[in-house]
Amino acid sequence: MNMHAQPQRTLAETALIDAFGERLSLLPGDGAVMVKRDDAIEAIKHGLPTRRVESWHYTDLRRLLASVPAFEADVVVKALAPILEGSAVLPVLNGVSSAKLPEIEGVTVQRLSEKLTDGSVAPGLDPYGSDDAIGALNTAFVADGYFVDITDGAELEKPIELQNLQAGGQSHVRLLARVGAGAKAIVVERQAGEGGDALTSSVSQLVVGDGAEVTWLIVQEQPDTATHLAQFKAHIGKDAKLTLFVMNAGGKLVRQEVVVRTTGEGADFKLRGINLLAGDTHTDVTMVLDHAVPHTTSTEVIRNVVTGKARGVFQGRINVHQYAQKTNAKMACNTLLLSDDGEFSTKPELEIFADDVVCGHGATVTENDHNHLFYLMARGIDEKSARGLLVKAFVAEVIEELDDEALVEALEARLDGWFVAHG
Repeated sequence: MNMHAQPQRTLAETALIDAFGERLSLLPGDGAVMVKRDDAIEAIKHGLPTRRVESWHYTDLRRLLASVPAFEADVVVKALAPILEGSAVLPVLNGVSSAKLPEIEGVTVQRLSEKLTDGSVAPGLDPYGSDDAIGALNTAFVADGYFVDITDGAELEKPIELQNLQAGGQSHVRLLARVGAGAKAIVVERQAGEGGDALTSSVSQLVVGDGAEVTWLIVQEQPDTATHLAQFKAHIGKDAKLTLFVMNAGGKLVRQEVVVRTTGEGADFKLRGINLLAGDTHTDVTMVLDHAVPHTTSTEVIRNVVTGKARGVFQGRINVHQYAQKTNAKMACNTLLLSDDGEFSTKPELEIFADDVVCGHGATVTENDHNHLFYLMARGIDEKSARGLLVKAFVAEVIEELDDEALVEALEARLDGWFVAHG
């Protein structure tokens, strides 16, 4: 008879379980919600993911998450000026949404804390459930966030910026959005903090209605002491277009999951990502894309800049289902290594069950071309500035694909700021 002993819990696992017991009475929700919370903490009791879990092979969370900070009740954090001027800002400050909601024409906004008791949101959106490690952590502790419902046919004149801000301690937020048929919108999801040890989990869920067009930007600029665990899930309807842009420019330990499914013919998905990695940090972007119906398209382009002792990961899996004929899917990951001590792991995957498709993937790793560097320096440009120009050129192509001057300028400003600090 073989006996398999449960591994001894880590300090982080023990701290999460103890914190759940202490906070349970403070968390909103009816009986059904509490059942889901109990199920979620049971998953955590079985242990955080290790390298033995294939999707976590490059990010051993059980080892990397050495400790968990306590919840901070008295810290104060203020909403930030929006990345795009004129945006309607919906802040979540230390896990609590704003009591005063802005009025946006064509949009209904509700605090998620008010929805946790009844779950009355759009089809495809779950205010409290999930079936994975990040989802379980978020489900167990989430107390607030927003539900944003954009009316059919609405064309928003100004972007919406969802801010998840913390000042140390723990923060767990869920952001739900439904974009109605034929609507057009730009949404910025901003993840940031003010320092101190922090653990944040953020789950965003989006339903894109038939014929809708959505640009969703995730800008992650957590302090270099923070652990940031995030997930973005989306369903894309018939003839709908979703452009997801992800910029990681902070955090000590970061895992950003992207889970997308095409649910209507003619759906188009674009993922553009920039990972700016420095110091002794670890950033993991993992994507799973399901082409579930015929005549859908997708392209994914990830650019990575690695310096110091930073470690990065991109895992991208595209599943083409049996009935998803005429799928056109392409994926590329390109990495610029600026340090001998930095590293980046890439794992592209295609799983194809249809026989009439066009699919492909590629990956490259390189360093700054010394001839290009010499060319710039020979014309009077100092070495640091020359390196900055080459780095900017490497990622500018991805940013400029957004085809929106205000967005491009805002993101390039963040790129310049990062390089001044880490170049």
